[in-house]
Amino acid sequence: MMASIQKRPNGSWRARYRDDEGKEHARHFDRKIDGQRWLDGVTAGMVTGTYVSPAAGKVTLTAFYLIWAERQVWETGTRRAMDLSVRSCSFEGVELRALKRSHVESWIKAMSAAGLAPLTIHGRVRNVRSVLRAAVRDRALSVDPSEGVSLPRKRRADMAMDIPTPEDVRRLYDGAEDWFRPVVALAAFAGLRLGEVNGLQLADINFLPRTISVLRQVQRTPGMAIEIRSPKYGSERVIPVADSLLLILSAHVENVGVYGDDNWILPGRDGGPIWPRTIAYHWDRLTARLDLNGVRLHDLRHFYASGLIASGCDVVTVQRALGHRSASVTLNTYSHLWPNADDRTRSASQSLMDGALAIPADSLRTAGA
Repeated sequence: MMASIQKRPNGSWRARYRDDEGKEHARHFDRKIDGQRWLDGVTAGMVTGTYVSPAAGKVTLTAFYLIWAERQVWETGTRRAMDLSVRSCSFEGVELRALKRSHVESWIKAMSAAGLAPLTIHGRVRNVRSVLRAAVRDRALSVDPSEGVSLPRKRRADMAMDIPTPEDVRRLYDGAEDWFRPVVALAAFAGLRLGEVNGLQLADINFLPRTISVLRQVQRTPGMAIEIRSPKYGSERVIPVADSLLLILSAHVENVGVYGDDNWILPGRDGGPIWPRTIAYHWDRLTARLDLNGVRLHDLRHFYASGLIASGCDVVTVQRALGHRSASVTLNTYSHLWPNADDRTRSASQSLMDGALAIPADSLRTAGA
């Protein structure tokens, strides 16, 4: 960096420097020492990588986001969530150079006061933080003001997750209309997401190898009817499935049939796939009729995951079956369902006693009767 300080005819001092792009920046000071301190700060910023050019810092958060977002390879849903997060941000119009931690804290406080769920607040802050970190990397912002801010506590996974009982699932399956039963079965016994159920075609059901290929999902987007694209997080996968599920699907194909030239499993519209809101409408009717209003379709995916874990499947197996982008996502979501050290110790001890003493568990319960 080229820098200098010169005294002007009026007695003030002119400090100037050229940045890495050759642009000159200057400021005037009454005292030489103040000019030198300013240049020292600029030099330190360039050395540590926190330097921000005056012009870059004048850009607002929204202005930076709109330019940065155009360079990102996002799915439609991701762009929609990012747009919403930035629009809802109370400091979207503030210049980057003026952003402070207090801006972020006030925004979080306002969202909490408005009654937004902690999970929603975490998601919006995470999205805006990704923009702020991008601004730091582009040297439009010296530090991320959202770093280390306090967020409202999320519910523990084991308390927030509602897993239907086998009896609930049986009632939902038995109570569903014939054409709707595959929705219940695919979610509960293959872990498919709503959009993935909508996107299933006959060719995706592999009867001989006993697998289902998840190759697409159907999503409704604002301003559009529906969009057919790859599964969430690019989670195309092949799921080994039970013979009983294949029998259900086979009976559905024979008795209800498939739809359109692409042989959609569920009846759609104009030769295309079924709309997500159609599924949601019939799901709400089904749960209301059975007095299971609190059960969401996505809860059947949790039911499937819990069954895999209870059967001894490892993290990677569950991750692949559910189409999670990483094993850490699976652990963050379902770690409370895996047996802990106490459970394993207790089970091992019981096995030792069963083998050595042949004491049936029932005798322990009736010994004091």
